[in-house]
Amino acid sequence: MLIVISGPSGCGKTSIAHAVLQRYPELSFSVSATTRQRRANEIDGKDYYFVSKPAFEEKIRRGELAEWEQIYDDYYGTPNEEIRKAHAMGRSILLDIDVKGALSVKKKYPDRSFLIFVKPPSLEVLKARLMKRKTESTEALQKRMDRVAMEMGLADQFHATILNDRLEVAIGEVERIVARFVHSTAGQNQNLL
Repeated sequence: MLIVISGPSGCGKTSIAHAVLQRYPELSFSVSATTRQRRANEIDGKDYYFVSKPAFEEKIRRGELAEWEQIYDDYYGTPNEEIRKAHAMGRSILLDIDVKGALSVKKKYPDRSFLIFVKPPSLEVLKARLMKRKTESTEALQKRMDRVAMEMGLADQFHATILNDRLEVAIGEVERIVARFVHSTAGQNQNLL
C-alpha cells in the first residue's frame, strides 16, 4: 500500500510522517528527489536525494519517477526505485509529498494508494509555522502562501483529512488510519509496477 501524507507546506506533514514511522517501523519511507538547496539539518539520501536540475530532468525523460512536480523553480518527485524497494520487502510505503504529487500517485495507483490531507487550523497559524522554520526568504514564504488556496481546494480529492491543530492529536489520527493498512497488507505481494 502507498500511504501518502500531504498538505500545504508548514501544515506539519513531515512531523506527522516521522512520528508514524517511529510507531510503525515495518513501514518503508519514500525518500523524494529534489533540485532545491539542501537545508543545514538535512541529509542527502535520508531526507531527500538532492540532485541537479539536468539530472532530475533526465529522470523525467527516462520515466524513473512515480510522480513529479515543479514547484516554483525546483523539482520534487518520487523515484520508482523507492516503491520497488518497499514492494520487494513486502512492505507498505509512506510518502510525504506535495498535494499535486499525491493526486498523481492516486491516479497511477488507484487501488493501492490512500491519501491523507493534513489541514492547518488557519492561514495565520500556517504562516507563523513557516516563519518559525526560518528556512525561506520573505519572497519564498509569500510564494508558499500564494499556493495554499490551490492546495486547500484539492483536499476533497483525498481519502481522509486531518486537522493539525494539536500535533499529538493529528499524529494519533494518522496512526489509526495507518494501522489498518499495516496490519491488513502484511504478507501481500501484489504487483505495483
